[in-house]
Order: sequence, then structure tokens, then C-alpha cells
Amino acid sequence: MLRRVDGSTGEYAPERCDATPRLLGRGTAGLGLVEDAAHTDEVRGIREGRLAWLHSWELVTSMDGPGSRMTVFLNGCPLRCLYCHNPDTWQSRQGRLVGLDELVGRLRRYRKVFAATGGGLTVSGGEPMMQPAFVQNLLRAAKELGIHTAMDTSGALGRKVNRQIMSDLDLVLLDIKAGDEDRYRAVTGGELAPTLEFGRRVAEAGKEIWVRFVVVPGLTDDVAQVELVAAHAASLSTVSRVEVLPFHQMGRDKWDSLGLDYRLAETSPPEPAVVERVREQFRAHGLTTY
Repeated sequence: MLRRVDGSTGEYAPERCDATPRLLGRGTAGLGLVEDAAHTDEVRGIREGRLAWLHSWELVTSMDGPGSRMTVFLNGCPLRCLYCHNPDTWQSRQGRLVGLDELVGRLRRYRKVFAATGGGLTVSGGEPMMQPAFVQNLLRAAKELGIHTAMDTSGALGRKVNRQIMSDLDLVLLDIKAGDEDRYRAVTGGELAPTLEFGRRVAEAGKEIWVRFVVVPGLTDDVAQVELVAAHAASLSTVSRVEVLPFHQMGRDKWDSLGLDYRLAETSPPEPAVVERVREQFRAHGLTTY
């Protein structure tokens, strides 16, 4: 089960899949031609959006969008967030290859559940736009089945969201991780501008946005940073909800197991009063905030 930033897990159906790594080898004696052919088909399948590197999927209630949702976590991410609770999604090949048909089949299975609860499909990660062709095909298949769609994204690769993908999205869960370029770079190793530009594009397309913001003591919790993020969110006309999520330490074991330097080992979760103050800052901008 993926550990979420706020420490909650929602209500999970018993059926789920945690992908185990499957890396394709190259050129061992007697198997070289077979493995080269498999590798070529893998590359072609990913390019065409028939295959993707999958971390896991879950059927979950009250998380990642409205209703009961099938959340698909794809591997690969361009950011290196200091508080990332799933660093095992950073590299594509840490997951397993999954076929589009497999996931579409599961969507068909749960159509009645989605219809009854107002739920649907959420593509997440990692960063789902690391594998844009697969995302495009999966969203298109979901819409052909009459299923509500959402994407949980940092917006860092928003330029890859083409007209077809945008057309097939009902909701974007936009993670705004800091308020200015310097702090964003310190938190993520990336640039803030692509996230802000993507947010504007989503709003201009008339698509609903839920903004997500993680409160990390000493990193993203100061009043000035929160004000900047709140102003960004308030400038987007289609933001219907803001989720303020307290930092937690539940992902630390994954960093340790991967041999990664976890720089927030001594950082405690924020005090409830701080989290509520942050929420009030967003509410002061007229934003519905949880």
C-alpha cells in the first residue's frame, strides 16, 4: 500500500496489486536474440502507450478524488522531493511492465462501483506524465467507458499534457509544493514555473482543480510561503478545493531500504495549530480548504 503524505489510508477494497520489479536483461549467451526482441517490443509498446511501468494500483474510497476510485500509480518522476514518501517510484524500471488491456479490464469490472459512488479513475505516480502515451490511452479508454477521470500531478511535465489528454480529464489534483522558485528548488530539485503554467492551462480549459499542499516544518510552513501558494491557488478560476496535508515520517523506511540520504530524519510532523493556521491562510483567499 502506498503511504500517503497525510498518513491516512482511506478504505481499501481487498483487491489490489503491488508491482514487483521485473527488469529485462540483455544479451546473455543463447538468449540474446530473444531478449533483444523482447526489449525492442518493450520500447515500442511504451512509445505507443500499450505498455507502462507500474508501481501499483488500489481501489480506494475518499482519496485521490471523489467517490470510490481505482488509483493507478505509475513509475518515474523528474522531481526529488525531500519529503517524498514513495521514492521507490522515482525510477521507471523499479516497477513492472503492465499492459493497457489489463488496466482497462479492471476499469470495466468496477464501472458499477464508480457509477454508484461518483468515483472513477485517478492516474498518479511518481509523476504520471513521465509516460504520456500510456496516460493518454488509459484516459481515453476510461472516457469511452463513461468513467470519471482524474490525474494527480506535480505539473512539472505539464507541457506533455496535450489537447487529447486535457480533453479526457475531469479533475486535476495539482501538487503545489512551494511558493517561490528558490524554495521550490530546495524542496524538489526542480522548477516552479512549469507547475504554475500548467495550472493556468488547466483552468483555461475549464477543468476542475484540487490543490494539494504539504506542510513541512522549517521548509514550507512559514507564513510567507503559504501566502504565495494560496495566492497561486486563488488565481486559478477552477480550483474547487484545497487539501492541506501534514508532513509525516512514514516513508523513511523506504529511503533507508534504497540507500538514499533522508535529510528530514529529524523533522517532526507539524503541530495541529500550525496546520490549522495554514488552512486559515488558504480560506482567507476564499478557497474551500480541508
